[in-house]
Amino acid sequence: MRSICVFCGSSSGRDAAYSAAATSFGELLASQNIELVWGGGNVGLMGIVADSVLAEGGKAYGVIPSFMADRELAHPQATELAVVSSMHIRKAAMAERADGFVALPGGFGTLDELFEIITWAQLHIHAKPVGLLNVRGFFDPLLAMVKHMSQEGFIKAPHLGLIHVSDDPATLLQLMRAHTAPHGDWLGHKLSNAVG
Repeated sequence: MRSICVFCGSSSGRDAAYSAAATSFGELLASQNIELVWGGGNVGLMGIVADSVLAEGGKAYGVIPSFMADRELAHPQATELAVVSSMHIRKAAMAERADGFVALPGGFGTLDELFEIITWAQLHIHAKPVGLLNVRGFFDPLLAMVKHMSQEGFIKAPHLGLIHVSDDPATLLQLMRAHTAPHGDWLGHKLSNAVG
């Protein structure tokens, strides 16, 4: 993985552990020469991850909609910053640039980005790994809901493997590097031309 797209909050959250995890993850990306791809913001966990990558000499590629850039939310030290016209274009540009995706704690926007990219993997639009950095069990309720959805027949069991989870950044990257896409569509049918 040469680049990882990070989805996370534009707030830092109430627990200092979230900021610490964002800092650690950014340092890890820089140390492994993995480019950060992110929403281009300079606030919240988004800004902390980018600051951490840049402080360690890493590269940070941001994509931000013009209406956010106009509010002075764009990171001024981004290695490269693309200003685009909409949120839709932003998400597509980040997805194209990245070799993998990691979600840190966040809110509606983080979940929107996360589930869209998981759905694209389920539909075999891409075969890139997706991970959750589960800081202090932040994603445990969400993972319980995903398991419930599978038990109720709305998510096929093999597709649970589309999400890699760890509370340790280095372990999460190891899991993502070992990722193999499940062979089968969202209905459970085998695909002869499944993305590997």
